[in-house]
Amino acid sequence: MRNLFTQLFTAAALATLPGTSASAKDTTDLAAYVNPFIGTSGTGHTFPGAATPLGLVQLSPETGNYKWEYCSGYQYADTTVRGFSHTHLNGTGVGNLGDVLILPFKNGTPKRDFAVPFSKNEEIASPGYYSSLLSTDEIKVELTATPHTGAHRYTFLKDGEQKVLINIDSTLFSWGDKTKSKVTAAEFEVKNPQLITGFLRNQFWVEEQERQVYFAIKLGQAFKGKSFADDAKRLLVLDYDAKTGEPLELRVGISTVSVEGAMKNLAAESDGKSFDDLHLAARASWTQLLSKIAIQGTDDQKTNFYTALYHLYLQPSNIADVDGRYRGFLNKVSSSPMGVYYSTLSIWDTFRAAHPLYNILSPEKNAQFVESMLLHAEAKGALPIWGLWGGDSYCMIGNHGVSVVAEAWLKGIPGIDGARAYAVVKKSLTTSNWEKYTKWDLYDKYQYLPADLDPKESVSKTLESGYNDWCAAQMAKKLGKMDDYEFFMKRASYYKNLYDPETGLMRGRNSDGSWVTPFDPLLIAHGVTGGNYTEGNAWQYSFHVLQDAPGLMALMGGKDAFAAKLDTLFTLKETSKESIGFVLDVSGLIGQYAHGNEPSHHVAYLYNYAGQPHKAQKYIREVLATQYLNKPDGLSGNDDCGQMSAWLIFSTLGFYPVNPASGIYDIGIPSYESASIHVGNGRTFEIRTNGQSNGNVCVQSVTLNGEPITNYQIRHEQIMKGGVLEFTLAPAPVK
Repeated sequence: MRNLFTQLFTAAALATLPGTSASAKDTTDLAAYVNPFIGTSGTGHTFPGAATPLGLVQLSPETGNYKWEYCSGYQYADTTVRGFSHTHLNGTGVGNLGDVLILPFKNGTPKRDFAVPFSKNEEIASPGYYSSLLSTDEIKVELTATPHTGAHRYTFLKDGEQKVLINIDSTLFSWGDKTKSKVTAAEFEVKNPQLITGFLRNQFWVEEQERQVYFAIKLGQAFKGKSFADDAKRLLVLDYDAKTGEPLELRVGISTVSVEGAMKNLAAESDGKSFDDLHLAARASWTQLLSKIAIQGTDDQKTNFYTALYHLYLQPSNIADVDGRYRGFLNKVSSSPMGVYYSTLSIWDTFRAAHPLYNILSPEKNAQFVESMLLHAEAKGALPIWGLWGGDSYCMIGNHGVSVVAEAWLKGIPGIDGARAYAVVKKSLTTSNWEKYTKWDLYDKYQYLPADLDPKESVSKTLESGYNDWCAAQMAKKLGKMDDYEFFMKRASYYKNLYDPETGLMRGRNSDGSWVTPFDPLLIAHGVTGGNYTEGNAWQYSFHVLQDAPGLMALMGGKDAFAAKLDTLFTLKETSKESIGFVLDVSGLIGQYAHGNEPSHHVAYLYNYAGQPHKAQKYIREVLATQYLNKPDGLSGNDDCGQMSAWLIFSTLGFYPVNPASGIYDIGIPSYESASIHVGNGRTFEIRTNGQSNGNVCVQSVTLNGEPITNYQIRHEQIMKGGVLEFTLAPAPVK
């Protein structure tokens, strides 16, 4: 029996992972460099399962639940599996989804948390494919996916009775009573021995509405018997007589709209196609996407880079059915004018680098993301904060949908109506219906959010709102709305009112103008549980002025003082003896710089503004060397729907968007001898590096199309025209 398994598994490995060793990799198939296990241990919160780019279905194993480390349902070190569910979140700080959990098994009594052992030695993951061996029951599991369907292939390595558990009483959640399901309603309908349909509703994280999931399951073989393992009839067990080596296939269609929608998705995407056909199509879709950028580097560099690019495109997810219908805000079913509708929008994270990268690599897709956000806003009254399955979790602070919309329009991405977009932006920042998250009356009256009147996250909210105000101002100016421009530019400067010259840091301030005391600049606060900062402290947030680095530098005493303050940030090893709330998100520390959390992501590049770019280059290289490793615990923090990955991609290429909506990218230091980005219409933007070596750690000179760049900045339109950005590196900085 083991010989049969070895033959089957070796064939799968060769088909799905060309060149698992460095010397055997097929360099024309960039999917071979993707390691989906990166980030699946520790705090990365990624998942290893099968998916297609921007697909609704992400079919992956679940090894745990109910705890923060299981936000994606999986931890690499685990040796038992609860089943394989069809929807997941990539690298988030809150658990959700995990719908329609299916597990083949032979032995044991199923229940809601039933699990079986699986062999870590036999586990394989690659873009569009996952496989493992349920070791005790000797069942080989293979998974692949289309945008709306999951395909399962189970090969039973022992004769006799086999079972399949379909669990619709399970969804992922990261806190609360684990004895109580978050599924509020669920129902099966067995149409015939080869077709099962149903729905479930989930209430967790999204506030105003229940999340609705509809499914249709086609079975390759008729079951011989069925039973329920629970009184609520949410755990359905199917019985089969299996023969050795004979596969059982399942196809599962998912819809946010209806069972009929799930059936249409299933028929459109998988009818008449074999499991291998679906797998090859999924892999081809990833290979085509990954080919947007070519790099010349080591195998480890390529693995980290292409895995990051893979993680970047796991979301947003198109939640519309193949006919364009989707379930949006307050569960209203609508038809998308563009045929797609994107949700899973972790915008507090992704506005910083992920959306700027989409604007370079896939501007047509980012236009669809923006249109989806505008449709959401027109239904809700404001842009989404953290969009999930058409609803809003309101997670995190600031309405950074403003940045995403403004950036795309200001950069000239086709398909966006500027007047319509600006109307939504203005409403979101002044009269929106989420006032309990940013109190606009207080913000405008005091020109900061007073800590005594808004006691949670007042400093962070003020700083982050100021950046969005700047974005709105640029839109207003371009549209000729000068009164609005002046209004929003004034608000964009409110950050200055929270700068405490005595401590040299951004500090909480009360409505009477007094500073919050006592003041511990190292005290880390976790937003909703109290404190003036969001998942950070005064040191980390004092540099969060994306829109006005020169103004912040002047506030802190000029270039030399600003650089000295940055030096302290990166070297200050002390920590507070206390913290407020949950602080595991504040990770990847270099001094007080926290790369595992997004508010720090632009900070190293601020050295450029102080005239010391060599220090930016030093810390960029240190972050890349210590915070991104080719192993399961290789990410220093949550991947956060591709933001951590986008930072790696930009920073290894040699530039980064400190202020995304400005259209400016600040120069860093490239990691590769050469790289080329296909920017559309047959144009290529190339990055070439002279003297790329471990010893050459400073940029000596940089040119664009042969012309020197002395301000260490390039613009979006320069990249999109194509050309050559050329670096020369040296061991020491140049004066």
